[in-house]
Amino acid sequence: MTEVDSTYASSFSLPPREAFRNLENAKRFAIDIGGSLAKLAYYAEEQRPAVRTTKQEQDDSEESTGFKVETINEPAEVLHFVKFETRYIESCLDFITKECPALRNGSSGHKQGQHLKATGGGAFKYRALLEEKLGVLVDKEDEMHCLITGANFVLNHVLNESFIYSKGADGQSNYRYRNNTGNNIFPYLLVNIGSGVSILKVDSPTEYQRIGGTAMGGGTFWGLGSLLTDAQGFDELLDLAEKGSSRSVDMLVSDIYGAKYRQEDITKSLLHFISNDIGQIAYLNARLHNLERIYFAGYFIRGHPLTMHTISFSINYWSKGDIQALFLRHEGYLGAIGAFLAGAGPDDTSWIEHSFSSVTPQRKDTSISYDVLELERQKWKLQMLPLLASRSTYSADLFDLTNDASAREHWIKLMQDGVDKVAQHAASSQLGVPDAQDRAQQFKKNYLERISCLNTSPNRYGSLSIRKLLDIRGHCLLEAGFFDPYSKEKQNEIEAALELFQPQMERLQALPFRERQLALVKNVLAGNMFDWGAQAVVRLLEGDGFGFEESLKQLPDRPWLKDGFDEYCKRLEEKPYKCTMIFVDNCGFDIILGIFPLVCEFLKQGTKVILAANSQPALNDVQHNELLLLAHRVGQRAPEVRTALLENRLVIVETGSTSPCIDLSRVDSKLCEMCREVDFIVLEGMGRAIHTNYTAQFKCDSLKVAIIKNEWLAKRLDGDLFSAVFLYEPAATSSADNGCAAQG
Repeated sequence: MTEVDSTYASSFSLPPREAFRNLENAKRFAIDIGGSLAKLAYYAEEQRPAVRTTKQEQDDSEESTGFKVETINEPAEVLHFVKFETRYIESCLDFITKECPALRNGSSGHKQGQHLKATGGGAFKYRALLEEKLGVLVDKEDEMHCLITGANFVLNHVLNESFIYSKGADGQSNYRYRNNTGNNIFPYLLVNIGSGVSILKVDSPTEYQRIGGTAMGGGTFWGLGSLLTDAQGFDELLDLAEKGSSRSVDMLVSDIYGAKYRQEDITKSLLHFISNDIGQIAYLNARLHNLERIYFAGYFIRGHPLTMHTISFSINYWSKGDIQALFLRHEGYLGAIGAFLAGAGPDDTSWIEHSFSSVTPQRKDTSISYDVLELERQKWKLQMLPLLASRSTYSADLFDLTNDASAREHWIKLMQDGVDKVAQHAASSQLGVPDAQDRAQQFKKNYLERISCLNTSPNRYGSLSIRKLLDIRGHCLLEAGFFDPYSKEKQNEIEAALELFQPQMERLQALPFRERQLALVKNVLAGNMFDWGAQAVVRLLEGDGFGFEESLKQLPDRPWLKDGFDEYCKRLEEKPYKCTMIFVDNCGFDIILGIFPLVCEFLKQGTKVILAANSQPALNDVQHNELLLLAHRVGQRAPEVRTALLENRLVIVETGSTSPCIDLSRVDSKLCEMCREVDFIVLEGMGRAIHTNYTAQFKCDSLKVAIIKNEWLAKRLDGDLFSAVFLYEPAATSSADNGCAAQG
C-alpha cells in the first residue's frame, strides 16, 4: 500500500476502546459514509480537575486573601472523530451499540427519538443498517453543505490546519504551515476531488456556490489506470506512479523511433495529466473570481505526497508562482464535522485539538484500522491579541522543528531525557494516593510514545515546535490525572519569597532612579532563573544553597546578549506609560521578587498594570487563581499594591493559555478587551519571550525579558548559558492589517 503522508491522520491498528474513547458518555452522533472510508463523530463530556476561585469576606489577617480557592471536577466537552474503512461498518456499529448506554437505552423502536445526522454517498445505502443497529432516526444532510461547514470549522479552530507542500532537490517533503485562526478566512476556493471535481467559491459561513468542475478526477485516474495497468486498486496505482517517470511516456522526439512503456511510467504520466488539468481549471476559476486561496480536498488527495506535489506544481505553473496550492490536515473529516454541526446550535466558542489523543502511528494491516481526532471546547473565547502589529504575518514560534533537523533532534532528546524528572514530580504531587506512581509511569510511557516518531515523521501533529512538544507533555500529564505536578515546589518558593519581599523592597527604594530601574530589571532576571522546566536550572535548584541572592550574583555583566536597558530607562525618565500589560512566567521567586517590585514601581509612576497569567497549570508557572491570592498577600506587605487592587489600577487577568509558551493569536477575549488602553507590553520568560514571540512586532512599545537556560538555544542566539535578554523595542511603524478578529 502507498504510505499516506504523516501530515494527515493515517489509519492505524488500535483496540476499539482506544479508538472510540469515552464512548460510554457519548450524547450525540453524526456520520459521513464514503465508498471507502466512514467517519463517525460524537460528542461526550469528560470530568477534568480544575480550580475554582470565588470572592469572600476579607479581614486583616495574614491568611485572609479575599478569595476562596478549591479544586473541583468540571465537565470538559470533547468532539470525537473516528475514521475506519466502510467495509467494517457493521462491526463498528455493533461495538458502538454495546459500549454506549444512550444508544442501548433507545435502540428499540427509537424510544428516545434520537436523530443521527448522516452525509456522504453511503448515507442512503446504509440508512437501514444505521437505524437498526443504533436505534436512531437518520437525517440525511447535503454533502456539499457539510463539506463547506467542516472546512470553515477546521480553518477557524485548528492551528496549522492548512499547509503548502513542496519537494526539495533531495526529494524530501517540505511543509509550510499557515495559521488561519484569528484571521478572516473568506473568501476562498475549495476544490473537492473525488470521482469528479467540484469547485466551490466560499464567501462566508453561510454563502457558497458551485462555480465549476470537471468529470476528470479520481474516477478518470482509476478507470484509465485499471485499463492500462494491472493495478487492482487506487493505492496500487499511486504505488506504480511513485516508481515511474512520465518522461518515458510523454510525447518526446525519441517517440519517432519507437519506445517501450512501463506500467509505472504510464501511471505517472496519467497522474500528471489529470493533476495538471485540475490545477489549470482551479487556477482559472480563482483568477476569474479574484481569489488567492485555493484549498484542495477529497479522496483523490488523502495526504499522498505525489498527488500533492503534482497539484502544487500545476498551480504554481499556471499562476506563474502567484498562487500556491493549499491542503488541509484533516480534510478527510470535513463531511463528518459538517454533519455534526448540522445538529448543533450556533457556537462562537473556541476549540483546540488534543495532541495527546489525535495520534497518528504508522499503518498496520493486522486488524481493523482506525484514525482518531479529538477537539475540546474551551472555556475561553480565544481571539488574536489586538496589540500585534500584523495579524497576517504573526508567527508565534521562533524555531520550526518540522524543517530544522538539528533543532528537532536536540529538543526531542531533551524532552526524552527530562521525562523521568517530570514523572517524579507528578507522583510526588500526589503523595499518599495509591496509584500515583503507576499513573506517573503511564504518563512517561504515553509521552515517549507520542514523541519517539517525530524525528522521522515531524509532521505527525502538524507544525512541530518546542511549544508543541510542551503541549503534548501537558496533555499527557492531564490524561494521567496530574493537574498541577509542581504544586509543592511552587508553594515552597512562595513562602520563601514572601519572607524576602520586604527586605528587597527596602533595598530597592533606597536607590536613585536609574540605579533602581537597573536593580528592578536584575530582580526580574534573577527571578526568571527559577524555572523547573529547564534542566540546567533544576540541577542548581536540587543542590544546596541556591536561592534568590545566589541567582542575583550569577547574572552576567552588561552589556547583555540583548540589552535595551538604556533606551528603556530613558523612556521612563521622559514620560511614564499609561498602562502596562505583563505576561508573567514562574511562580515563587520570579513573580514575588521579580515582577511585583516592578509592578510597585509602575504604580508609583501612575501607570496602570495588568498582569496576565496562565488559565491552568503548566510546569511551575504561576496561574491565574494563584496570582489572585499572591497579589493580596503581597498587598499586605506593599500598601501600593493593596490600594491599586481596590482602585482597579492593578488587574489580574487570565490568558486562556495552558502552556509554558503562548500563541498570541489565541488569547482570552476578556484580555483582548483590556488592550485598548495598553501602551506597553512585557513578555517575561524563555517560553513567552524566546521560544514564542521573540520576533513578534507590536503596535505599542514592548519588552521581552528572559534568562536563557538552555545551552543549545543560547548558542543559536550567539550567547552563552544563562545569557540575559532584555529586548526593548518601540512600537512598530506599520500595522496595516491589525485588529482583533474573533474566531468563529
